Amino acid sequence: MEAFTQLTGSVLVLPQVNIDTDQIIPGRFLTATSFEGMGDYAFADWRFDAQGEPLPDCVLNEARAAASPILVAGRNFGCGSSREHAPRALLGFGFRVVISSEIADIFRNNAQNVGLLPIVLEPAQHEQLLAMDGETLTVDLEACEVRTPAGHVFSFQLDGFARYCLLNGMDRLDFLLAQQDQIKSYEDNHER
Repeated sequence: MEAFTQLTGSVLVLPQVNIDTDQIIPGRFLTATSFEGMGDYAFADWRFDAQGEPLPDCVLNEARAAASPILVAGRNFGCGSSREHAPRALLGFGFRVVISSEIADIFRNNAQNVGLLPIVLEPAQHEQLLAMDGETLTVDLEACEVRTPAGHVFSFQLDGFARYCLLNGMDRLDFLLAQQDQIKSYEDNHER
């Protein structure tokens, strides 16, 4: 997993509310045995017609979408069923950050576990970002801030362990493996 400290990049806005995990990655793509290429299926039902042809009026098919690492989405993003495929599809598509005024808990946990930074902002701050399609933001995980070109600074909170793992580019297993010496020392010094 790639470490995340700070990112400056363009914003893609999807203002729809209640974007659920089945819209992010339709269920028919959940049978894959690998997450390789999962980004190709992100928002597949929004991006392609029944014959698999790209829909010309879908913002996700514009060249700028693939170059936008920051997704600002409508309220209640990631609701629906729990599937690790959803944040993996967003990462595969090129997003590193998802910002909303409300992100479903299960999606947020899955996102943090795979290296996608989910940020929840106050509704008024979120509204400002919804108007910034195509503009540039800086997301600073060390400071827990989102900064706009106009100088606005929006603070956010993130679980301390998730923040540590993202900053250090490790998932939970990586964290446990990094503790092997301490675990062995504990086991050696305590009765079983």
